[in-house]
This record gives sequence, C-alpha cells and structure tokens, in this order.
Amino acid sequence: KTAIARILNDRGIPNPTEYKRLHGLRYKQPKTQNSTLWRYFAISDMLVNEIYIGNMVQGKYGSVSYKTKQNKPIPKDQWIRVEGTHEPIIERELWDRVQSMVTEKAKPFTVGTVGLFARKARCMNCGYTMRSSKTSDGRRYLKCSCRHVSKDSCIGSFISIPKLEKAVIDELNCLSREYLNKDELEQKVQFNNNLQEQKKSVENEISIYEKKISEYTKGIRELYLDKVKGVLSESDYLDLSKDFSKEKERLEKLVADTQKQLDVIERKMQAGDNRRQLIEQYTNLEHLDREIVEILIDYILVGKKDPV
Repeated sequence: KTAIARILNDRGIPNPTEYKRLHGLRYKQPKTQNSTLWRYFAISDMLVNEIYIGNMVQGKYGSVSYKTKQNKPIPKDQWIRVEGTHEPIIERELWDRVQSMVTEKAKPFTVGTVGLFARKARCMNCGYTMRSSKTSDGRRYLKCSCRHVSKDSCIGSFISIPKLEKAVIDELNCLSREYLNKDELEQKVQFNNNLQEQKKSVENEISIYEKKISEYTKGIRELYLDKVKGVLSESDYLDLSKDFSKEKERLEKLVADTQKQLDVIERKMQAGDNRRQLIEQYTNLEHLDREIVEILIDYILVGKKDPV
C-alpha cells in the first residue's frame, strides 16, 4: 500500500483532498505539511470501500451517549449495507481478488514489492505459512519457521524460490495442457454440475438455519406467555430468553454469511465457465509474477526434501 502511494505521488496524481480543492469542491483545509500526498491509510481505506462496487454502507459509527457527541465504531455485522445503489466503477471479480489479498495480509519486502509466493506457500508437515529468508550471497528461499519454536513441533521444510518457481511452472503447464485437451462440452457439464451441487448444499444450510431461527422465535414467544401466566418467574424468563435470543442472533449471522456464499455461486453460474479463456492466457508459461500467482494459485504445500 505504501508502494502504491509512492507511485501515485511520483506521477503527480492528486489525493482526494487536493482533487477537491483543485475542482472547487467542499473539503477540509489541510492542517499539516504534505497533506496533499497519498499515504498508506488512504490506499488502505479505498481498497475496502464498497462504494466502488455500487454499495452504500452506513452506520459504521454510533453515539456513545445522547449527552455527548463522541462516536464509537460499530461492529461490522451491524452496519447497514444496501447493495446496488449506484453504478459500480470496479468489477466484482477484481474486487473479490483484492479482498482476498487484503485478507492474506502478505507483507512486502523493504523495497516495497510483495514476494512471489508470499502467504501462498505452506509447510506440508505443520501447515505453517513459510517465510522468506536470504542467504549471504543474496539468494532467496522459503522456510518453515515453526521448527524453531519447539524441537518436536515440525520436522521443517525449505526450498529455494527459483526451484519452487520452476516446479510450479511445470505443474501449471501440465495442468493447462491436460485441461485444454478435454472435450469442451464435458468441461461445461462438469462445471455446471459442481456449481449446482454447491448451490443445493448451501441452500439446504440456509433452510436448516432458518428453521432453527423460527423455532427459537416461537420459543421466545412461548417463554413470554409462560411468564405472563406465572409459570415462569421474571428472572428465569430473562435468563432463558437471553440464551434463546443470543442463539437466534448467531443463526441469523450464519444465514447472512451463507447467503453471501450463495450469491457468489449464482454469479459464477451467470458468468458461465470462463476457465478455458483464463487458462488459454497462461499456457506455456516461462516465468511467474505476483499477478499470475494470485489468479491461478490458492496455496502451495512444500514438504521435506525426499532423500536421493
């Protein structure tokens, strides 16, 4: 993010505050020197701002008390989100890729570039994310740091980055040739069947959650009637209804999260199987860059070197 800010500043592109000033729009007068420069936090905020994909998000902050103007952050699951309020300027596929990268939190080197396999390579033995190191002559390699935590924690694994790059390129080229040789109709049928199965499974999950929510809603209502009839004491009613309400809220969050998964699946079904076009762009690879790794690879497992 700092590297992005540096690039924008080097190109003389004004940050939002300076842009508003130049166009005569309302803006807060900068209070510090160099307030017109792009900075890490401005880039960080923009990368997760849903306004660029057509969504309006409100209610991120709430008043601490009616007696004060002080605000406090509101939990993300309580934000008010309305989708499709305006025309997006960022494609959803690109947005999802960026969110995945933000979640991975891959750290750049001191020169500002993210390593080729940062947050992608994992130790096959313990699952620990492998870290980049450098030899005295400048060669880079990946190693599992977990083995240094405890003698018995992991047998350890390491690999030079050029060697890993070659192995990955060979595997990707092999997979692409294998995929492109398949009958296209067979691919599409398999693709659609997989998505249909995923959709059905997710819909079943939502149905189960909603049924349980209905049961807890009915239970809370019956608890209230028992309290009114004198069957339950006030304290017992409060304890039980609190537990019921808490479980109901947990299920409602699960429904919201699962619905997002369903939305992703339905978008894939609408877009169709574009894997062939994607793979054709990356056949006969000779070198990798970070973008290719992000697009094609979820993660890589690296094990202990086999004895020769």
